[in-house]
This record gives sequence, structure tokens and C-alpha cells, in this order.
Amino acid sequence: MEWHSCLDEYEKLVIRMTTPRVVIDNSVCPTATLVKVDSARRYGILLDAVQVLADLNLSIKKAYVSSDGQWFMDVFHVTDLNGNKLTDESVISCIEQSLETTDPDRTHKFNGLTALELNGTDRVGLLSEVFAVLADLQCDVVDAKVWTHNGRVASLIYVKDSESGSPIEDSEQIHRIEACLRNLLKGDNGIHGAKTLVSTALTHTERRLHQMMFADRDYERTPILQHKVVSPVVVTVQNWDERGYSVVNVQCRDRTKLLFDVVCTLIDMQYVVFHATINTTVDKAYLEFYIRHTDGSPISSEPERHRVIQCLQAAVERRASEGIWLELCTTYRQGLLADVTRTFRENGLNVTRAEISTISDMALNVFYVTDAFGNVADPKIIDSVRQKIGLGNLKVKGLPLLYQEKADGEEKGVGVGGAVLTLGNIVRRNLYNLGLIKSYY
Repeated sequence: MEWHSCLDEYEKLVIRMTTPRVVIDNSVCPTATLVKVDSARRYGILLDAVQVLADLNLSIKKAYVSSDGQWFMDVFHVTDLNGNKLTDESVISCIEQSLETTDPDRTHKFNGLTALELNGTDRVGLLSEVFAVLADLQCDVVDAKVWTHNGRVASLIYVKDSESGSPIEDSEQIHRIEACLRNLLKGDNGIHGAKTLVSTALTHTERRLHQMMFADRDYERTPILQHKVVSPVVVTVQNWDERGYSVVNVQCRDRTKLLFDVVCTLIDMQYVVFHATINTTVDKAYLEFYIRHTDGSPISSEPERHRVIQCLQAAVERRASEGIWLELCTTYRQGLLADVTRTFRENGLNVTRAEISTISDMALNVFYVTDAFGNVADPKIIDSVRQKIGLGNLKVKGLPLLYQEKADGEEKGVGVGGAVLTLGNIVRRNLYNLGLIKSYY
């Protein structure tokens, strides 16, 4: 009995050591909620913690990461998307429960669905064709995320059979879906430039999208459409030889899920983050990481250093919000996505990123659209598209940063008769036409 009792106590000790401890404190910082996580160190634990906060759409204003010996500690300063401290007890409880587990990957909402992974050459109207094919093949799209970067597209689409409402398991139907989608995605590189996979396996959607883009080597490709870089991503990598670390610095515009995107890429490249500091100002983010390979060695060559820089720049850019942000909220019906994206295509709009979700019988979809050349779409076209889809269903939620900066920063000029004819006024008028400001005078 004494021997079994000792074993029980030892097992309890191991569980206590390997289970992360979480403290959430609203009293220390006047502007943010502190989330502290500490546990025995294991590979990927930082990503697990950041992933939980990202999935809850929390904004990380500051963070400190330290991993000394076999112990690991994180301190995150977080707010909600409105910049407020966390006061909702359900959110706080969700953070605690999710972080205090060794498996924070919450993919249960995709149970009973079939996952479609798509990789290929991006082009105007591609998403419309994909959704049209799925509708023809009797597939209901329940959830999806679509990213584009450097002329490539990656998408993870969760579907069910339209008639039965069950996962798609028939081998002939699966083969038909894969063949049809692969043909759409092949682009200029032929069939070998496209990849499709139908699976019932569940994974974290955004992490998988990073992995798919990384495997497709999007970071090495030259963009087909050259956009004006409003806020470039600056990445530097240096070695701290005395301590055996490689020091990675990232400077870019701040946004939600930025830390997740960077840490996800470092982990997938087989690096371990030992220490890190994250600071943000109003709209800028400064991230510093002390990393080593999983074998304990720092970055050892110039080609490797260059690859790390390329990959981290790509990781930040993939989620960059190019284009006008449109939000579709309407009752779900079969073929809805095919109809909406066909309207985009017929009006020369290109979808650069999309987030599709269905809750009960409501479709809640977000699209970022540009014109066919990657430029900001004409407000008149946006208005026409909204009229066709329904002004109450499709709303403009935001404009690209380029529009905002022009509206705020253009100097005024005087034309004939004292009329103001600057680009800044034209932009203000467009903002007014889209319903985003009350007046442009």
C-alpha cells in the first residue's frame, strides 16, 4: 500500500509540474489585463499559449517570454479588440481552462465536417469558381478561410453533404471533388502546381494555412501584382555568439494575431524561442526573439539567415488586409457563396482574403476585395455590387490603410474659383459615398 501511495503522489507531482499554471490579473496594469502562464518547458508551449489568445481575438499589447533551464514563463498584456481590459468572466474562464491543458487546439466545432485543403495559383474569380464547383457537387460550405500571397492561394474549407448533412466519405465523390478542384487550381504551372486534399482530420485552421503557404514556398515567389507598400515588414537576424542565440527582430504595423503568425512560423521552421519581448505603440509592433534550432544551435549561415527573414516577412504579409473589407450577413442558403463571389467576379473584384462561417442558419462572411490589378476598388463598383447583393446584407466595414493615409495626409490645393481639387478631397468623397464618414466637406 505504501509503495502504491508513493506512486500516486509521484504521478500527482508530475501532473502539477507539466500542467501550465495560469494567473489572470486586472489590478497590476491600468490599461490591460495580465495573463501569466508558467510551467515545465516543452517544445511548442509558447505557440499553444499565443494560439489560445489569438483564437479569442484578443489583442496582445506587450509580452515577455522567458525560458530558463527547464522552466517556462509568459506574461501577456492583453485587451479586447476595443482596447478594453477583460471583464467578461466567461472569457476569463475560457482563457484559464484553455491554457491549463496540454492540448489547447479547439477544433471540435468542425466535428462532422469534411476538410478540403487547396493550394494553387491565384487569379481573379478563382474563389467564385471553387464555390460554384462545390455547389454543383452538392457540398455545403460551413466554414472556410482563404489566404492569398505572392500570386498563390491557400484555403481550408469545411463542407458537408448537402442532402444528408453528413461528412463526405464516399470515395468516388471524394475523387471527383479532388479532380475538379485540382483542375481549377493548376494555373500556369500545370497540374503539378495545384494541390488538393480531402480529409476528415481536424487541425487548427490558421496554423495549417501557414504550413500550406510555407510548403508552397510562397516566400520565394515574386508578387504578380505589385502593391504599394504602405507599412513594410522589417526583419533583422543577428547572432549573439557569447550566449549562443540568434536574435530576430520584427518591426511592422500592429494588428491582431500578429504574434501568433510569427511564432507559428518560427515553430514550423524548427526553432525554439527561449526569450522574447513584444511591445506595441498606437499602430506599430516591435518583436524581439532569442532563438535556437531544436538541436540547440543558432543560425549558422547567410542563406539560412536570409530564409528566416523571407519566411517571417511572408508570415506577416499573408494576413495583411489588402483591399476593401466587406461583411456579408444574411440567411444561409445553398449556393449563396457561389452567387456572391460570382457577383464579385462579374464586376472585376478580386478576393484577396476571406473568412466564411455559418452559425445556425446565418451566414457570417468577410471578404477583402481589390480590383483586378490589385488596386483599391472603385467605390462606384463597390456600391453597385452592394445593390445587387443587398445593401442590408453586404456592408463596408473598412478601407485599406492607403485610403486612410491619403484622406488624412494630402495637402489641400485650390482650383478654378477657389474649389478644392486635391486627391485628399476625392478620397474623402469616396469615404462619404461608402457611408464611412458623415461629410467630406
